[in-house]
Amino acid sequence: MNRINPLYIGFFIVVLLIILSFILHGAKNELIQVKNGYKESSRLAIELSGLKKVYTKKFIFLDAKYPSIQSKKSKNGILLSSKNLNIKELNSLMDKILNEPYNITKFEINRIDAIKTDLQLEITW
Repeated sequence: MNRINPLYIGFFIVVLLIILSFILHGAKNELIQVKNGYKESSRLAIELSGLKKVYTKKFIFLDAKYPSIQSKKSKNGILLSSKNLNIKELNSLMDKILNEPYNITKFEINRIDAIKTDLQLEITW
């Protein structure tokens, strides 16, 4: 009577396998959630770095194309100003800036005479 019934051993192994499969399934779901969170944060970081590069390149392009515009760059944005800007240059600049998704915090245009304007524009990121 000291022997253990083989059915008890088989039943114990089956129960142990079922418990381990539930634990493994829970760990698998947690791993999938962590992977999805990592992918989302990685995608967001890549998108933000890409936007930063695009904005910087666009403002370098604006500096080269419009020499009458002075730009002051800071870590939160850029300030564009001009005391004597031609109407055609102003129209071209506004087409470039207003057709892009910039966060404009300050926007002032004053007319000096029939063809010259004064511009103050602050863009933040």
